[in-house]
Amino acid sequence: MGKTIIVAGAGHGGIAVAARLAKAGFDVTVYDRGNKGEQGYDWEDAVDPKAFEKAGIPMPPEDKWGWRENITFYGPSNKEKSKVRQTITPGWQDQEIRIERKELYKHIIGYAEECGVKFQYGETIKGPVMKGKRVVGIETDKGTYKGDLIIDACGLESPVRAGLPDSLGIQKHPTFGEKFYIYRAYYDMPIDASTVEDKYIITLLPRGELGIDWVETEDTYSDVLIGRFNPLTQEDIDRVLEINQNMYPQLGKKFLRGGGATELPVRQPLSIIVADGYAAIGDSAFMTIPVIGSGIGLCFKTSKFLSDTIINDKSGKYTAKTLWPYQVAYYKNYGAGLAPLAAFKRLLTAVNGDELDYAFDKGIITKHELNITSNHTSLWKFLEFDPKLPLRAVALVMNPPLLKKGAIVVGHLVQVVLTCALMPKKYNKLLVRKWAKAYDKIFLKPIV
Repeated sequence: MGKTIIVAGAGHGGIAVAARLAKAGFDVTVYDRGNKGEQGYDWEDAVDPKAFEKAGIPMPPEDKWGWRENITFYGPSNKEKSKVRQTITPGWQDQEIRIERKELYKHIIGYAEECGVKFQYGETIKGPVMKGKRVVGIETDKGTYKGDLIIDACGLESPVRAGLPDSLGIQKHPTFGEKFYIYRAYYDMPIDASTVEDKYIITLLPRGELGIDWVETEDTYSDVLIGRFNPLTQEDIDRVLEINQNMYPQLGKKFLRGGGATELPVRQPLSIIVADGYAAIGDSAFMTIPVIGSGIGLCFKTSKFLSDTIINDKSGKYTAKTLWPYQVAYYKNYGAGLAPLAAFKRLLTAVNGDELDYAFDKGIITKHELNITSNHTSLWKFLEFDPKLPLRAVALVMNPPLLKKGAIVVGHLVQVVLTCALMPKKYNKLLVRKWAKAYDKIFLKPIV
């Protein structure tokens, strides 16, 4: 085919698209800031195993992954009597696999290279190269590279997306409550792991702080994560670590590995993900499960939509119009389900610790709301018949401040559903911009 495709950043979705395009005969190069073998954080990830097949990527070797444990959720006060346990059905239908991120990168990069993808390491991407309103290349600290299409897989704060002209209508940066600051590390296991009842614990709004803490118990180590909607300082990390080490005897004080800090998108998908010569995927398009920030499986699945759209563009022009079917397919299959989930997630940034404790204590929050995994890409997957629903409703009515916030969020949720249904199926610049403004506006509305 002879077309040159540049993938900016070695994001999981970008690599998956690169592999499919290289197999189809495209000239594909991935540019990444890290040196070869440095891709990925020093921790495990949870991935929907079915995503590999949908992306056309073989499953990693069986000795490299295992099944993820169910999670036990606590409210801000960590009341034992009010905890809620997940009940994910074991196996391929709902359960996630756990795999070291570095092993996952090694696997997918190796597969992409077999397909003919070239990797250019040690190049820090600085921004896009524009010709008028068309993206024609990328600028790195090593030079300028031009291509027929630029696939943006640079992540949450992509310098390519941030450098696009305002006239394209693509949001450049997430706002407050739309990204999560996390610290994650592994510590020693000072007790017998078999004595720990709840192996994987997540506390929501711990001690009223805006975020989550988790402690996961393994045979020989503990995995700890501190996540906040506000930036984390080292003092914050040290303070919360000490609290959790005192609270959970399975969390030792000897640091083993990890210790990295990063940011995750926990928001609705980007309203416009294509432009002339440009397509975003993965974190660059905010393609994660809004409640948990998981996005690897989702971007693997989405890679097929983008690669098919590119292959089917026989004109080879790769304009916003010819790339629009990619956005339509993504929203039809995933985005239109994730956006309402993002509206629901905003409630977590609006309630206080007492209100959330009340929701746990009174059974307003149940396993139905917390049985979320990386393949639960729609709010509607949580709508199950619950005979206790009337009692839950009564308890909610008895807490007017919580009821008011919930009602506002439900109103926003309905608006999101209706707006997603109205997304133009065929590309028209004016209609697309009008729709994107209406969609983005919903998520800027205050809850309190």
